[in-house]
Amino acid sequence: MKRVVFNQKGGVGKSSIATNLAAISASRGKQTLLIDLDPQGNSTQYLLGNDGSAEVDIRGFYEQTLSFQLKPEGPEKFISETPYEGLDLIASNPDLADLQAKLETKHKIYKLRDALQKLDQYDAIYIDTPPAFNFFTLSALVAAERCLIPFDCDEFSRKALYNLLDNVHETRMDHNDDLSVEGIVVNQYQPRATLPQKIVAELKADDLPVLQSHISASVKMKESHNESKPLIDFAPKHKLTQEFVALYDELHD
Repeated sequence: MKRVVFNQKGGVGKSSIATNLAAISASRGKQTLLIDLDPQGNSTQYLLGNDGSAEVDIRGFYEQTLSFQLKPEGPEKFISETPYEGLDLIASNPDLADLQAKLETKHKIYKLRDALQKLDQYDAIYIDTPPAFNFFTLSALVAAERCLIPFDCDEFSRKALYNLLDNVHETRMDHNDDLSVEGIVVNQYQPRATLPQKIVAELKADDLPVLQSHISASVKMKESHNESKPLIDFAPKHKLTQEFVALYDELHD
């Protein structure tokens, strides 16, 4: 199963959700690949630590699509191992954004889809995306089967959500019949606050696919980032970790 974690708004937890779900998948014995398409490289740094750099990364994959090589290297050549058993990574690169205009001009949005179809050794693939609806996000939506949408409980995010859903629908109609919205992940949830409860109720009243498993606000997430350890490895018994486990299980019912 190929899942993309997508929201056009920054700071909603895309990288945290993608990385932690991928880590839980690997901990369950599934061969799992995480792809970081965001030039900021938050998922890459989360798993690799330090400056988040890797010997090979997604930039190399895209550069060769522009060079017309007769025998381009397969996608497996751009995969890095992580410290976690069963979890591999196609790392980001801060210069990735420099390629965007060239890739758009050459209509390369199907290259990622075609590459992932060759990686049949993986049970699960998670794709982290930039906080924008751009070439890399569209490429991820074209390549994926399921779309997870992180959502912060504020009015601005609620209004932006409908435009985001329109973009996913348009991508499905134009490029990827297999794509569906798997669910909206309520992140940074404060169950005792009135506004989050009200907004979540409004989303459900609009018949949007809000997942039952919500992710709370917790300093444990920042600690996990600082240690470059996904929660399932950093604090397996913590409440926040168990919320991610519940989310994972809900997606795999």
